[in-house]
Amino acid sequence: MSKIKIMTDSASDIDIKLADEYGVCVLPFTVVIDGKEYVDGIDFTPDEFYEKMASCTDFPKTSQVRPDQFAEKYEQFYNEGIKDLIYVSISSTGSSTYNNALKSRDEFYENHPEAKDKFKITVIDSLNYTFTYGYPVIEAAAKAARGCSAEEIIAFIEEWISCTEVHFVSYTLDYVKRSGRVSAGAAFMGELLGLKPIISIIDGDSKVTEKVRGEKAIIPKLIDISKNCMIPQTPYILLEGCLPDEAAAFKKEITKAVGYPPERTVKIGSTIASHAGPKIIGIVIKGQRRR
Repeated sequence: MSKIKIMTDSASDIDIKLADEYGVCVLPFTVVIDGKEYVDGIDFTPDEFYEKMASCTDFPKTSQVRPDQFAEKYEQFYNEGIKDLIYVSISSTGSSTYNNALKSRDEFYENHPEAKDKFKITVIDSLNYTFTYGYPVIEAAAKAARGCSAEEIIAFIEEWISCTEVHFVSYTLDYVKRSGRVSAGAAFMGELLGLKPIISIIDGDSKVTEKVRGEKAIIPKLIDISKNCMIPQTPYILLEGCLPDEAAAFKKEITKAVGYPPERTVKIGSTIASHAGPKIIGIVIKGQRRR
């Protein structure tokens, strides 16, 4: 058994099957819909969650991964003989989960001073969301299985995070308006004028980088942004929600434009959909290194 364990949270949008395949531990967020709590990635598939969103009376709410969830896993992996635990977190700018992981790590070493030289816990802030950090987590687990060192794996994750960016469009503005990605005034004017904002998240900073008029202009603009920003021949990932036709068209056109298909196409899970809405398409790319 590898002495390195890779861990992340469910906002990475790594589904159960993929996590099991690569041996990744995924800590789930809690999602509340109409007063009832659900476990992200376990109680429903993304498609089932989109159906719940369509019929709920209020916006879904999400809560951070709690310190006790981290404490339980730290204890488990220490007792299993893991030497290096590498946790990659949802952006610290959008959740307290990262800080909870650090707090629990400090408390673990206070309770187990003998573990400091035996069990190293590395907590990495992805500064992003969804498969922008799900991708390096899966690759890191594959590297661990091949015998790479913890230092090599951490360097790979940090290099990817320093380059990665996500660009997406929400076809309905209610969710991004509520989450603060788009101001209420801008969302109102966008709906009135038929404008669709393209939102980019880089290093934890979310902003509207472009506005296009009409849905037909969305895919061409996303392709333009991707081609201008991505390093040629690097892997990219497509994101989709409950718009299969638009997602299929985007995949076809981006493959033609850059000359090779995406590494993966990933459905956004309930944590991300609760804030971005289910009607999205997007792309994760590797750009120039910023740090």
